[in-house]
Amino acid sequence: MMFALNALLLAGILIAIGVLLYLRMSRRLPEQPDEKPVYTLEAMTKFVKEALHEMTSSNLIDFGLSEEEYRRRKNKRAELKKALRGCTSGDLRDKAYVKQVIADLLEQRYNLDDNNLNRLLPFDDPQALSPQDQFDILLYLFKKQHRLRALDELIQKYELDRPKRSMEDEETESYRITADEIRDIYKREARKLSAEDKMQIVVQRIYQQYKGFSVIDEIRDMKIDGVSGGVSGIPPSMWEGEWSLEEEALLREVPRSHDSVWLFYKGKSIHLSFLSFGSEQELRRVCQNVYKHNFPGQLSEANGFKVNEMADGSRVVVLRPRFSESWAFFVRKFDVQNAALEQLIQDDNAELPIGLIRYLVMGERITAITGAQGSGKTTLLMAMVRYIPAILPIRVQEMSFELQLRKIYRDRNILSLRETETISGQDGLDIQKKTDGSVNILGEVATDPVAAWMVQMAQVASLFTLFTHHAKTFRDLVYSLRNSLLKTGVFTNEKVAEQQVVSVINFDIHLRRDADGHRYIERITECVPVEQEEGYPETFRHKTTTEEKMTAFMETMLEYFRRSTDRPLYVARNVIEYRDGRYVAVHPLSERSRKEIAACLAGPDQAAFEAFLAVHWGDSDEN
Repeated sequence: MMFALNALLLAGILIAIGVLLYLRMSRRLPEQPDEKPVYTLEAMTKFVKEALHEMTSSNLIDFGLSEEEYRRRKNKRAELKKALRGCTSGDLRDKAYVKQVIADLLEQRYNLDDNNLNRLLPFDDPQALSPQDQFDILLYLFKKQHRLRALDELIQKYELDRPKRSMEDEETESYRITADEIRDIYKREARKLSAEDKMQIVVQRIYQQYKGFSVIDEIRDMKIDGVSGGVSGIPPSMWEGEWSLEEEALLREVPRSHDSVWLFYKGKSIHLSFLSFGSEQELRRVCQNVYKHNFPGQLSEANGFKVNEMADGSRVVVLRPRFSESWAFFVRKFDVQNAALEQLIQDDNAELPIGLIRYLVMGERITAITGAQGSGKTTLLMAMVRYIPAILPIRVQEMSFELQLRKIYRDRNILSLRETETISGQDGLDIQKKTDGSVNILGEVATDPVAAWMVQMAQVASLFTLFTHHAKTFRDLVYSLRNSLLKTGVFTNEKVAEQQVVSVINFDIHLRRDADGHRYIERITECVPVEQEEGYPETFRHKTTTEEKMTAFMETMLEYFRRSTDRPLYVARNVIEYRDGRYVAVHPLSERSRKEIAACLAGPDQAAFEAFLAVHWGDSDEN
């Protein structure tokens, strides 16, 4: 009896173990052949999420695989996990891989013939397509031919970057692309799509809602200056909470913060008024994902902003409430391939500023690049590095890695440092002194400690320095740097501090961007320090009478007060100016600058430099 009972118990245990093993061994992708698949984007997106989660989290040991198959699946899973992380950082290769995996999953689960694809998006009924659908199709068609310049070609072909009068105020002009324009363009460009074309458009739509950046996902990849969101429309604080029915009806017609998509294109801020994130939650999702490259830390109410770069070198700034009134992001892109002076400076007589900038860098002049945001300071700085002698090690200090100099100049000795939550810009500049650098580049002089350190560094720590600043005039630049020296306690006397700044800065290249987005060099200014006399008048010593001595001594005191108050310490002379669409030579270089630049040049370059000055300024020497 006991033996039979033990046998039954053992059999029950074995059956239970068998059932458990069967259940675990039978875990597969969430395919449900008994259920009829639902042909909507929402259902397919949900399926993709579950399938990818299963592929990346299930235990491979439970599948009873051979050693070779186990190793192959493990490597494939690791590759998929890496791609899922990288695709949210702006890596186009990882994005393409994830989209291909999504396409394979959909083909396994769904019958994606032409009719079923038309159920997902009404490709066969243009009138039923939303402006976003039409734009996605247009961008896909242009991308097949022009790749990452698709959006640029679309804008140029139909002149979408022209200013338009506002519907609310006819006297106001702004840059925007409307839904009506997209519909008109679609009528002209629409053509019959193959099943594969429709499939790719559907896959992109699913990807951007799952892992991508919503409606800006493809736009962000294009060759543009940047894209931003959450910067227009009423913020959530104005439409959340208790509202009367009349106010609620009125607010439905007003654009909200999640209806805000702006394109930065050739210096112009263009409102894509036909695009919307759809909800505040979707805008928030994009903001929380777009800055995550290399794990820069958490965006929180206590730390309401993040500045970071993406995998392709784009700079991203994200802000959130309560620091900002709504969730917002700014992605700024830099055209590394076209970072050449000839590409950036193309107005009439452009060889004049191009030639002078080249000799300023080769001549080791301390040069400031100033201008407003979006005027092209960073891109010009990228191009200027080309003329730094290759034998000189370069050290770069930035708030975020924007210059990407090692991507452009792969064989140069370049090391870039940036601020972190625990390492300040001042600490980064201090450590640069111990890295054998000859040329220091500051991506942006934006804080008082960095400005003060830049002045000191330019005096003793490097051959020369290049930096950017937001000053509007040369006088503002001098005052800003002077005030930074005073605020940080390096100097206490305004005149002495200003004299130190003047002795450091040699040239200022000031950039400007017109209302129509045209960028140009407004002026190149040379700073010529005024020679200071050594002594004061002492004629009172040789006077005989007390009255004569007092009169002569008053002249000495007058000279003292004149030097201590309004006596100029420098003369700012515009060497080149932009006038009526043309660059013109104005004042010649000072004799001191000519000699110091020539001393840094080799024999042939010296002769070319003198010939360059003679052609544009003649033989006049102005001290």
